[in-house]
Amino acid sequence: MTLLITGSSGHLGQAIVTLLRRAGRPAVGIDTRPADTTNIVGSITNPDTVAQAMSGITGVIHTATLHKPHVATHNRQDFVDTNITGTLNLLTAAKNANVAAFVFTSTTSAFGRSLTPGPDDPAAWITEAVTDRPKNIYGATKSGAEALCDLAAHRDRLPVVILRCARFFPEPDDSADARAAFSDANLKANEFLHRRLDLEDAAQAHIDALAAAPRLCFGRFILSAPTPFRPEDAAALRNDPASVVEARVPGTAALWSLLGWTLPADVSRVYDSSAAVETLGWHPRYDFAAISAQAARGDAIGSQLARDVGTLGYHDEGFANLSDGAPYPTET
Repeated sequence: MTLLITGSSGHLGQAIVTLLRRAGRPAVGIDTRPADTTNIVGSITNPDTVAQAMSGITGVIHTATLHKPHVATHNRQDFVDTNITGTLNLLTAAKNANVAAFVFTSTTSAFGRSLTPGPDDPAAWITEAVTDRPKNIYGATKSGAEALCDLAAHRDRLPVVILRCARFFPEPDDSADARAAFSDANLKANEFLHRRLDLEDAAQAHIDALAAAPRLCFGRFILSAPTPFRPEDAAALRNDPASVVEARVPGTAALWSLLGWTLPADVSRVYDSSAAVETLGWHPRYDFAAISAQAARGDAIGSQLARDVGTLGYHDEGFANLSDGAPYPTET
C-alpha cells in the first residue's frame, strides 16, 4: 500500500511520514513547502496536481490545512480554498483512483462555542456526540470539510475516518495570559489532563485509523490523551480542579510543588477520547501519568519524535504586538 500524506512538511505530516518510513512502508508526501518528508511541492487546491499525486496511491492521510493561527493573516476565502476545496479535490481524486482508505485530520476547534460553558456551569464533557458551533473560519471550514468526507463515505463508498485532534503543537500557547501564568512545560503538562495529545500518539492514531477505515466505512473520533477525569467530576473541575487531580492521580500536588509548577484554577472542558481507543485499536503512550513520570525524572515531557520534529511555527515572523515573541498575531 503506497500512501499519500498531505501536509507532509508540517508537524503531523512529518511525524506520520517518519513513522511510516521506520516501518518500511512506502509513502509520498505533498506540501507547499519543501522538507525531507515531502516528495511533491505543490498545492492541494490545484486539482491537476492532486490527480497526478494520486497516481499509484492506495491510501490517503490528509493533514494539510490552514490552521487557527492563520485566522488573522489569511482571509476567509483562503480557508475555503485550502480546507474545503482542497479536501474536495483529494476526495474526488481518491474516489477516481479507488483508494482503499482516506483519513482526514480535523480539529476539536470544530466544536467551537460548545467548548465554553457558562461561568456557573460544569466543565463541558466533549464526546463525538457534542454539536458543532464553530466560532471562527477555521472551525467552520474544518466542519464543512468533514461534511464532504461524510458525503464521500456514504455516497461514493470511500472508506473515511475523521480524527478531531486536540492540540499537539510545541509552539507557545496562543493565549498571552496562559503564557504569563505558567511555564511552557507546566502549561503543556497540565493540558495532558484534558486537552493535549503527544505528536507521536497523534501520528500513530492516523496510521491506525487508515487500517481501520475499510472495516468502519465511516467514523469520526476525538484524539486526545486519555483523561484521568470522569464525567461526574465536571462540576468540581470548574472550582477546585486540584482536588480532583489529587483524587484521580494521587501524588500530583507534591510533584508539582517540587517542580515549582501549579495546577489550573479552572478546567472548563474535557476531551473524551475513549471511542478512538476502543474502536481504532489506538494505544496512546503519553497520558498524564506518563508525562508526570517523565517530569519526576527530570526528563523533557513527551515523545522523542515530537522533539525531533520540533517547533515549525505557523508564520515566518513574530509580531510586534507580542512582547514575548510568540508566533501569533492575535488570539482567536
